[in-house]
Amino acid sequence: MINLTINGIKVEVEPGSTILQAAEKAGVEIPTLCYIKDLFPEASCRMCMVEIEGMPKLVTACSFPAAEGNVVYTESERVVAARKGILELLLSNHKTKCFSCRANGECKLQDLCFKYGVETSSFEGERIEKPIDDSNPYFTYDPNLCIMCHRCVNTCHKLVGVGAIDTTKRGFNATISTAFGVDWSTTNCENCCNCVQACPVGALTMKRHDDYRAWEVERQEATCPLCPKGCKINLLVKKGKIVDVESAGDIICVRGRNMKLAADFIIDFMNNQKK
Repeated sequence: MINLTINGIKVEVEPGSTILQAAEKAGVEIPTLCYIKDLFPEASCRMCMVEIEGMPKLVTACSFPAAEGNVVYTESERVVAARKGILELLLSNHKTKCFSCRANGECKLQDLCFKYGVETSSFEGERIEKPIDDSNPYFTYDPNLCIMCHRCVNTCHKLVGVGAIDTTKRGFNATISTAFGVDWSTTNCENCCNCVQACPVGALTMKRHDDYRAWEVERQEATCPLCPKGCKINLLVKKGKIVDVESAGDIICVRGRNMKLAADFIIDFMNNQKK
């Protein structure tokens, strides 16, 4: 076992564990934007950078292996300054009209900016306005809100196993799209919308999200009855009405994601159980 100290807390982890995994075991929260548990770390957002005593540079906690005797600081002055700089860079070409965003109230970027007191970006320059892709019948992609964390791409490729989307173009023109920008109906996209749930900001949003905001709904755990697998889902309820369905853990299929079909089926199922 490997012994290290995180923010003064001694923790013991198995060899091969990362700093992020060690911090989780110690009960220390390290912010992330691109990290997906159980997948090979992307380490692209840099929000999880921490300071290790004796090392000249900050390291990404999601990808850096824990070593015997490490003394780690997750909220030192250097770390906080670096995270503020990252957030400012993200905001430098990001719409900040949060009130009109579907993800308002459940956006990780918004939460982190509030935590670290970042309201505006000090990086000035020309903003690139990209066209919004509204062609999918279930969700919308706004590249002007995308932070290129690749959570959606990694979810589609490595968790769902479809690979309908990927990063296209380069640099400031980079965006998430289908291959060659072809229409969604001509791809192998299953419309499961797991990519949407993986998005930490408002770049990918469900169109039915227009009917509610995060603070208007309560989540009720349930088991999807549409197939024998029995995936765990959350019913999003507004004023006693089911307005959406989301995964409560693992990925779910298009049938479970389809709010009306799943909701109607679950209501009938519950009514039959009461009889």
